[in-house]
Amino acid sequence: MAMKRLPKFLLSAALVATMATSFSAVMAATPPDTLVQAWQSDDIISLDPAEVFEFSASEIMGNTYERLVAYDVKDVSKIYGQVAESWTVSPDGKTYTFKLKPNRKFASGNPITAEDVVYSLHRAVSLDKSPAFILGQFGFTKDNVKDKIKQTGPLELTVEVDKPYAPTLVLYCLGNSVASIVDKKLLVQNEKDGDWGYNWLKTKYAGSGPYIMRDWKANEVLVLERNPNYEKKTPLARVIFRHIKETASQRLLLEKGDIDVARNLNPEEITAVSKNQDIKIASAPKGTVYYLGLNQKNPNLAKPEVRQALKYLVDYQAIADTIMKYKGDVHQNFLPKGFLGAETNNPYKLDVAKAKELLAKAGLKDGFSVTMDTRSTSEIMGIAQAMQATFAQAGIKLEILPMDSKQALTKYRARQQDIYIGNWGSDYQDPNSNADTFAANDDNSDNAKAKPLAWRNAWDPGPLTAKTRAAVMERDAEKRAQTYKELQKSVLDDGPFVIFLQQTEVAAVRKNVDNFVLGPSFSDNDVSQAKKN
Repeated sequence: MAMKRLPKFLLSAALVATMATSFSAVMAATPPDTLVQAWQSDDIISLDPAEVFEFSASEIMGNTYERLVAYDVKDVSKIYGQVAESWTVSPDGKTYTFKLKPNRKFASGNPITAEDVVYSLHRAVSLDKSPAFILGQFGFTKDNVKDKIKQTGPLELTVEVDKPYAPTLVLYCLGNSVASIVDKKLLVQNEKDGDWGYNWLKTKYAGSGPYIMRDWKANEVLVLERNPNYEKKTPLARVIFRHIKETASQRLLLEKGDIDVARNLNPEEITAVSKNQDIKIASAPKGTVYYLGLNQKNPNLAKPEVRQALKYLVDYQAIADTIMKYKGDVHQNFLPKGFLGAETNNPYKLDVAKAKELLAKAGLKDGFSVTMDTRSTSEIMGIAQAMQATFAQAGIKLEILPMDSKQALTKYRARQQDIYIGNWGSDYQDPNSNADTFAANDDNSDNAKAKPLAWRNAWDPGPLTAKTRAAVMERDAEKRAQTYKELQKSVLDDGPFVIFLQQTEVAAVRKNVDNFVLGPSFSDNDVSQAKKN
């Protein structure tokens, strides 16, 4: 049987991987045309955009694939066409017509057509992997997607949603990694048993972005190489991500010049390298918030005065200044800064006297005992211990239950916790991503189909659910923003969530590197215009 010929851009993977692992061994400085990053990338399980739902792989998708639309990372309200040249929305708000930019090519050399875009969206919905709900929320199913998303010309297609949603919600979701445009011809060539090329694409590449995913060796190295067919040539020939788990090793390699960027340094290491004249610090707020979830099945936590008391028993600023230094800022609302309608007021601070007063009103003047399910990471454990100390000042005996992430999430998803400490990352840039989980709960029964964070904490938000559902239909941006402000205030005042930080991502970068961009989402971290002086 004859072997299939692979496109030129997929050849020489072994050669590039060998280059990647040998660079630092043979030279003190990285090559001038190559950016070498050290990061903890063991969360990558697939490189198929229809399946990618992890932070590290999302970043790779952002630099290797394109979507119909994208947004300005400095002002996410500015949505622009990436592969789309223009789009219109029908008067009834349900049909989106996209016209594509002409003369665009995939890395393979195949032209980008409406047929590819339609195939990509059909594929994502039909494969139905973890991120497929981002498209499925608009009424698309395996059975109807071919009728709802259609090619109407060589460079034109229509997308018909089931309800007249706010257009920005639809566009942000079409700009998500799950809606990345893949090379249909290449995927069909590598399809087996009707799998949409899934088993091939898990480790290969079929995109049109600024870089080609050249090679990936799990838990070792991932290599990107310049896409010669991309409309704006990348200044660098390649970008190499080396999986280096130990932060101390990342710091040492950065200081020696063996890598250009260290992605996972701890606060002490960031402080130390920031004093090095050859190193600079890059940072950006992310769409991730840290919070406590208070299970309303616990009779004490179900008391509104107790929920308020706990919000006064967190030393927000101390946590931000010490345990989460460089990595988080005080933030108490469910919408991260940068989102439409996001509130930035932080009314709660450590106030033990106020907390005691509220506990007395709840009939718990001597406090009570409660447990906290805690993932065994240094940051989360450190935060939990800080809260244990401040809770104790009001007589609340907090028992920390350390466990791995899988165990903690399994209990949380079954509503078996007292208090859960964790973080929530927005799935897409629209405020509904967070409102839908913090402020809405359509069915609070144990066997509910949808299980948002409100459900996991057995909280029925009452009228907030209907208000959240109405917000996705509001096409006036100002009115929509106002609704989200009101929802945030309601949850802040009475909800079973103690939101305390918004994540900041930090990277230590050699000073000769310019245009290394950290964006609001991990898929927005951009090296397409990074260069070296």
